[in-house]
Amino acid sequence: MSQARIDLIRERLQALAPAELDIRDESHLHAGHAGAAAGGGHFRLRIVSSRFAGLNRLARHRLVYDRLADLMPSQIHALAIQALTPEEDSAPTP
Repeated sequence: MSQARIDLIRERLQALAPAELDIRDESHLHAGHAGAAAGGGHFRLRIVSSRFAGLNRLARHRLVYDRLADLMPSQIHALAIQALTPEEDSAPTP
């Protein structure tokens, strides 16, 4: 079931034309959590897209959530998002 959810998330996020997209299922780390018991998964998402240029963190997250809204909370209970532009992704870290 997990891979099917990841594939569905990946499909929905193609509208943001990601240069990079990494989706990790972390549901096993939340065993016993109320959301996990109800069937919703816990996912960590790293997405790099030029669509995020000029947008603050909240606006970037809204773009992602807009693509996945109907999957919450039935398929996705929790989603940790890192949304970067290609320039931010290639910038050296201090």
